Amino acid sequence: MKALLCKHLGPARELVLEDVPSPTPKPNEVLLNVQAAGVNFPDTLIIEGKYQFQPPLPFSPGGEAAGTVAAVGAKVGAFKVGDRVMALTGWGAFAEQVAVPASNVMPVPASMDFITAAAFGMTYGTSMHALHQRGRLQTGETLLVLGASGGVGLAAVEIGKAMGARVIAAASSAQKLAVARAAGADDLIDYSQDNLREAIKRLTDGKGVDVIYDPVGGELFEHAVRGLAWNGRLLVVGFASGTIPQLAANLVLLKGAAVLGVFWGAFAQRQPEDNAANFKQLFAWHAQGKLKPLVSQTYALADAGAAIETLGQRQAVGKLVVVPPRA
Repeated sequence: MKALLCKHLGPARELVLEDVPSPTPKPNEVLLNVQAAGVNFPDTLIIEGKYQFQPPLPFSPGGEAAGTVAAVGAKVGAFKVGDRVMALTGWGAFAEQVAVPASNVMPVPASMDFITAAAFGMTYGTSMHALHQRGRLQTGETLLVLGASGGVGLAAVEIGKAMGARVIAAASSAQKLAVARAAGADDLIDYSQDNLREAIKRLTDGKGVDVIYDPVGGELFEHAVRGLAWNGRLLVVGFASGTIPQLAANLVLLKGAAVLGVFWGAFAQRQPEDNAANFKQLFAWHAQGKLKPLVSQTYALADAGAAIETLGQRQAVGKLVVVPPRA
């Protein structure tokens, strides 16, 4: 089979497409024929040795995939050959086949095609966990989403609306904000033009926002904290800016605020029943037309490195998906 390989840690342009043996599933694993694989921010980090875990070299990046079951291990009873599934792989999805623990595999709903399914799991799973379990977003509250045109940002906009919140989308250009508006955002902030703190103050009549969803980090972080309402919650989702910010703890004290980390991968492993309940709701919202994942571009397997570079440079809108060749 063909796979895009990281043979040494470095930039995405140094990934190489090679023929490698097909994996053999272990007793608790499912072998997946990859029809589509989502591109996510961890892919930009793992190939440079900057992520929370590091697979041994050589490896294929790609943390999520959708396709059909090619084989199952001896201890797997929940899936059979031919099933349409989506899977969280950690790495390995930028290949024609990947072996995945059965606990990381879910059936693809009838309402989804493979490209949508490959763009769904990580972004919507992250944002649902962030807003539901961590942020405890309530109907009628105000949610501010930073980086609102990216994969997790757009998912947060849609989920926030589905949960009954007023959603303020913030992004770095009018073009990106137009995408967030189409996803349902009520108000917009262009933080390349406006001071984020002042814009929040203006849009909330000085009250601030109840929940902030921040996958960006960097210099926006402190402005965001200053824009929180009393008893507000700031969700630390990631650092797409490349800079991990420092927190002035007195700001948290003065606002009675909470700063909450969001690590969906660990949540899914530690609280699988809660994660399954999240996806049951997400799939229902998708079937109702409330969630419409935006896949802005697809790439051939040989070009997956370019997809990773596009995402790492914060040029992507919505999700990018890699489509391996079909036999």
